[in-house]
Amino acid sequence: MANPAPGVEKEGSAEKIVRAVTLLYHDAVLPGGLDESGFPGQGAGVYKLDVEDLERHFEQVRRVAHERVSTIHETLAAPSRHRIPVLLTFDDGGVSAATYTADLLERLGWRGHFFVTGNLIDTPGFLSVQQIRDLHSRGHIIGSHSWTHPSRMSSCSWETLVDEWTRSAGRLSDILGEKVEVASVPGGYYARKVARAAAASGIRILFTSEPVKRIGEVAGCKVLGRYSLLRGMRPEVSAALSTAGPATQQLGQYVMWNAKKAVKLVGGTHYLKLRDRILGRKTL
Repeated sequence: MANPAPGVEKEGSAEKIVRAVTLLYHDAVLPGGLDESGFPGQGAGVYKLDVEDLERHFEQVRRVAHERVSTIHETLAAPSRHRIPVLLTFDDGGVSAATYTADLLERLGWRGHFFVTGNLIDTPGFLSVQQIRDLHSRGHIIGSHSWTHPSRMSSCSWETLVDEWTRSAGRLSDILGEKVEVASVPGGYYARKVARAAAASGIRILFTSEPVKRIGEVAGCKVLGRYSLLRGMRPEVSAALSTAGPATQQLGQYVMWNAKKAVKLVGGTHYLKLRDRILGRKTL
């Protein structure tokens, strides 16, 4: 019997994906239009790429991983089809998903994962009900990004967590006419109880911001990490992060993320204030 492809391990007679490279983007904006899509302000702007820059990032991913770009549903349904699949995700539910990003993806034959903040649907800068339906009809994955986008989700009570996931997934399910079972954690504040609450709310696939390739599982919910792309990062960073093997960019994000995690635990809300102050002044 042939050995399984890298990133795939045998479990009985079936193959099981245990690794995936997932890239985390947010909004795409025109130069000078940082507040056109998604959350306003300089802090949020750090996570937004100019439309032309996002197109360059996608081109770099195409250069190194075109045949491996997939969706989570394809990945789990046919695990032997991809060698370390590359998944493209977009947080917050900003309107640029419909005005720019989906078109850029489709030119390359790709589909993305768009995670929507439930209580911001149909508000300025965010996706409308019709745009969400349109993205879904075009083959993109629509998922929950919580109901209110809590600033520190891992610090929320169990009741609040279940409510955040249940209300947001329920709203999206009503819009699409089918059950929404995919979600991403806002703000990078993840803990196992966040995944347990997601599972209790009917979510079966949860993306975090931890920069890892392994696919874990908590209470029956599959948990995937992601590598973040920020404003000012060179397009080549997306290519480096998309590699199937060990990579300096992947390791660098892992080290930095764990350092920030320790600071978050110690700093609490003071970390958020310091972060917003730094991000508001910094140009990457």
